[in-house]
Amino acid sequence: MTDHHSSEERIIPNRNSLQADCEQCFGLCCTALPFAASVDFAIDKPAGTPCSNLQDNFRCGVHTKLRQIGFRGCTVYDCFGAGQKLSQITFKEKNWRTNPDSAQLMFEVFPTMWQLHELIWYVTEASSLAATRSIHKDLKQILEETITLSDLPPEQLKEVSISVQRAHVNVLLLQVSELVRKEAQDKHKAPAKHGKKIGRGADLMGANLKGADLRGANLRGAYLIAADLRNADLRMADLIGADFRDTDLRGADLSTSIFLTQSQINAAKGDTHTKLPPALTRPSYWS
Repeated sequence: MTDHHSSEERIIPNRNSLQADCEQCFGLCCTALPFAASVDFAIDKPAGTPCSNLQDNFRCGVHTKLRQIGFRGCTVYDCFGAGQKLSQITFKEKNWRTNPDSAQLMFEVFPTMWQLHELIWYVTEASSLAATRSIHKDLKQILEETITLSDLPPEQLKEVSISVQRAHVNVLLLQVSELVRKEAQDKHKAPAKHGKKIGRGADLMGANLKGADLRGANLRGAYLIAADLRNADLRMADLIGADFRDTDLRGADLSTSIFLTQSQINAAKGDTHTKLPPALTRPSYWS
């Protein structure tokens, strides 16, 4: 019996389908979602109302200067490909402008599709890791279940319980975290140099973690807002749900961090020396 699994045994979605493609979307994040005037958004906008910057062709009229005019939140957001899936497949290329009768349902199910695609992103990543070979069969099953839910017609998609599916997926993601971090800890016995309490949900806002050895650390849901992580080593650290708003990642190594998303990276500060996982893109506004 070999350790590797064939492509027939594991269904791994194309990562491109799990990345936002605004050209194929009907401006759903700009319409379906609400936002309030804050440091991230210059204006208030209720759910189901198009942003004043959204053009008739569903493109953003101020895309190139969003940060300069107070719409930083738009540059951070990522739908994991939910927008184009809903626009092109679920609603069969029928947009809400020319088919207003479908608008309310389209806006209502968008957050559900978004969260399902987020779960698919996490499970897809988990399935690609060598450390998770022992649970590849279970990951394949939950991945297929979640993809099947995302393929439902809109009326059925509306009835999907995201909390239930998230709970099912999280059981496996916790196992993945343990497997990956144990492998990291077995390889690297060096003591931590940061002197901070590290763990799930840790409050590390503004913490000085410059140069910290955080290999294999559990930073699930950690508050890292404005923390200094310059030149820190975050390889094989679990970063699911960690808050990276204004976190300084210049020179940090996140090349093999797990469950890191594009929106987390978009919210942080980095530079050309920041090492990212291959599936993520360096933001254009990084130094």
